[in-house]
Amino acid sequence: MASLLKFADSEYDYKDSYFVIFGVPFDGTTSYRPGSRFAPNSIRIASKNLESFVYWHSKNMRISKIHDMGDLEEQGDVKDIINDVEFTSGMIFDDGKFPIMLGGEHSITAGIAKSIKKRDAIILFIDAHSDFRDEYLGIKYSHACVARRAFEILGDDRVISIGIRSVSLEEFSSPEFSKYSHIPSWEVHSSGIEKAFKKIEDFIKERYVYLSIDMDGIDPAFAPGVATPEPLGITPWDVTYIISKLGKKIIGADIVEISPPFDNGNTSMLAAKLVQEIISAKS
Repeated sequence: MASLLKFADSEYDYKDSYFVIFGVPFDGTTSYRPGSRFAPNSIRIASKNLESFVYWHSKNMRISKIHDMGDLEEQGDVKDIINDVEFTSGMIFDDGKFPIMLGGEHSITAGIAKSIKKRDAIILFIDAHSDFRDEYLGIKYSHACVARRAFEILGDDRVISIGIRSVSLEEFSSPEFSKYSHIPSWEVHSSGIEKAFKKIEDFIKERYVYLSIDMDGIDPAFAPGVATPEPLGITPWDVTYIISKLGKKIIGADIVEISPPFDNGNTSMLAAKLVQEIISAKS
């Protein structure tokens, strides 16, 4: 694996770890602001400035059994990187561990959908965009199509999104879109995250959850350095509420779509903090 940088407190080897971090430096289908291939290391660098002791949760990251296995090999073709993500995440799941994938653009999460197909789990997307196009710029595995691909792989009862505020007419007009469970950002704003999360709970039932956090789901006032910013988003507090309420139901997570060339450092720092939140919720 290419990266020599490691996420803070990832002091365990693979065999003795539970949380396994890996980076996916890929932005081959990015359509607005490129650079998410640099995000895995940007998040790792930011993590070094976080305290190992997470005060809010009284959790010590140094004893949380974290391993950082580095980055997947860079690929030029999106299908190749999705296959690599499917293989790597599947191996981590099969070994009874908890994958944390640092993207990279959101297309890579299609590989996760493939690897959890045989598991009793759903995908919860936090995202500004519905990502429900059948194809974008001629690419069916574009970052703008990841929820549609997950929907096709897993079925309409295993994919839900929160934070959406950008939907194309093509997506809205699709017959499948009416079956796509999602909670718009304005509903979170008007009704509160507690009521919004109740809908997520009703959808999940007793199943496990893979959490996919597109950082553009968070309002750009808090996360400015993303590939496709969209105003009027949810807040970091909303996201941490979701993570804490999901708790031990989470079986894995990814954080994607940060573009460090457009960041002031705050977005990568928030992503690193969310990694700590996920580990704390599961520990």
